[in-house]
Amino acid sequence: MVRLRLGIPVIGVTDMDRAVTFWTTALELVAAEEWRSETWCTLHHADGSGRALGLMRSDTPPEPRPRVHLDLFVDTAEEQRAEVERLVGLGARAVDWDLYPPDPDFVVLADPDGNIFCVVDLGHAPSGSAGPAS
Repeated sequence: MVRLRLGIPVIGVTDMDRAVTFWTTALELVAAEEWRSETWCTLHHADGSGRALGLMRSDTPPEPRPRVHLDLFVDTAEEQRAEVERLVGLGARAVDWDLYPPDPDFVVLADPDGNIFCVVDLGHAPSGSAGPAS
């Protein structure tokens, strides 16, 4: 019997080295050298607990309203402000998101390749882990 399991999220990127630098620094991950090439890199948790994220070379432009995206969690509004500032300092950019609900619990950012992701304040989240609705 086949036991299908969910693997890792994969992000399409145009500049592998830039993406590896951004995501390893942003999430304290490490690049698995045995799973790294010009077109692919697997990022692992620094504590050795396993794979976390895949980066795949892509020539396709990022979607402005992606159907699937990453939600990164923090526990407080203060942590959210600090992490958004830190991520922007690493090369992310704030996205002018026109679908914010009143009093949102999330901030929409784009990584250096333009891939949309959210920083969600779980202390404020009305739905637990809601991000933007596309």
